[in-house]
Amino acid sequence: QVQLVESGGGLVQAGGSLRLSCAASGRTFNGHAMGWFRQAPGEEREFVATVNWSDGKTYYTSSVNMKGRFTISRDNAKNAVYLQMNSLKPEDTAVYYCAAVRRGSGFYTLPRLYDDWGRGTQVTVSA
Repeated sequence: QVQLVESGGGLVQAGGSLRLSCAASGRTFNGHAMGWFRQAPGEEREFVATVNWSDGKTYYTSSVNMKGRFTISRDNAKNAVYLQMNSLKPEDTAVYYCAAVRRGSGFYTLPRLYDDWGRGTQVTVSA
């Protein structure tokens, strides 16, 4: 089992930026992919982005609300995945979760397809 720990959340003003980090511990991650999701109060968990571990290819949500503002990246040597968030809006306020797919191919956007999850990090964007 992969243990995932997110960090980098916090309170930021609208228009600001945050960089979330997710470290995989326990053993070297050599699974298929890692991704970011978010969940606002009273809402379902929402896919943000995913990156394939082997080749670094990325896939993002088609939500116009996030398009072009978020960038996912990974560092294999550090066993880490990042989410750079720019031009943040109050509607980006949510708990952001890191998740991992151990085996597979292609891109996964459904939470139920991910095997391991972190506990989340709170992002709050003030108006």
